Amino acid sequence: MSWRMPAETARHERTWMAFPSEGPTLGDSGAEREEAYEAWTAVAHAVAEFEPVTMLVDPTERGRAARMLGDGVAQVEAPVDEYWMRDHGPTFVVDDERPGALGAVDWTFNGWGDHAWSEWRKSAEHARIIAELVGAELVSSALVNEGGGIHVDGEGTVLLTETVQLDPRRNPYADRARVEAEMARTIGATTAVWLPRGLTRDYDEFGTNGHVDIVATIASPGRMLLHRQDSPEHPDFEVTRELRAHLSEQTDAAGRRFEILDLPAPAAVRDDEGLVDWSYVNHLVVNGGVIACGFGDERADAAARDILEAAYPGRTAVTVDARPLFARGGGIHCITQQQPEVAR
Repeated sequence: MSWRMPAETARHERTWMAFPSEGPTLGDSGAEREEAYEAWTAVAHAVAEFEPVTMLVDPTERGRAARMLGDGVAQVEAPVDEYWMRDHGPTFVVDDERPGALGAVDWTFNGWGDHAWSEWRKSAEHARIIAELVGAELVSSALVNEGGGIHVDGEGTVLLTETVQLDPRRNPYADRARVEAEMARTIGATTAVWLPRGLTRDYDEFGTNGHVDIVATIASPGRMLLHRQDSPEHPDFEVTRELRAHLSEQTDAAGRRFEILDLPAPAAVRDDEGLVDWSYVNHLVVNGGVIACGFGDERADAAARDILEAAYPGRTAVTVDARPLFARGGGIHCITQQQPEVAR
């Protein structure tokens, strides 16, 4: 078998999500909890305008999910504690030598490093549950990894972060060679491009320690979209410039240096919890569209849509307010997972 993770721009069969359930991520007050339900619902409805969406729903949330999601989003009952589907759900792969074959990589998930606050044991089963539902071959992996910790171009290149895959709370015995070998086996990546770090807030107590999907993505082979912070008072002002200098020296699986397109951050530097990591990089590419993060900054949101539509020709960018998502530790890309279309 020769598995390959397609680029996100490849045509999708559907997008998978998980509906929020009671727990620390949801919020302490009724208003905070309702905000979370509404945010996940808004993303699901936006994606459903372009392609089918299937939502895993905990038994305790069946009534609320049915009421909020309506008939436009398919719902499947399954245990849910964490609901960042990108990270604990399957990473789908195909086998070019076997047309129609669909695989589902089941990374080992331990709540982004088994933090005291993370509740992850139910959702760690989602890859297996979904693989069975869609008839995919399960590709088991002992590597602790999350879907938000990788980006691919579909042609052999994978973006990784030293502070994620080499995090001692995740993989205490791993080194670059072991990680790269597992990326080759599971997703067909022949060239790893390592970022030295992620954005500043992502290293807070509730962060992922450097997920790449709020920093950089490969819009098309050889072309990278990169987060840029323009406020000198934000530490990411220096971080993003250092990352740009580093990534401009890297090459992809075809030996090309990347053409780097900047995605400037919105003007806000802080929220109620401190320095923000608001990033337009954390978008989801769908069939015919791009679901873009919005931050209540009309000028910056519009500029991001223009950049995204130019980077993904023929797709319409639609903005969904992502502030409630980022306040809980992620964005639109983090709560979604695409299933590629394969010939049956």
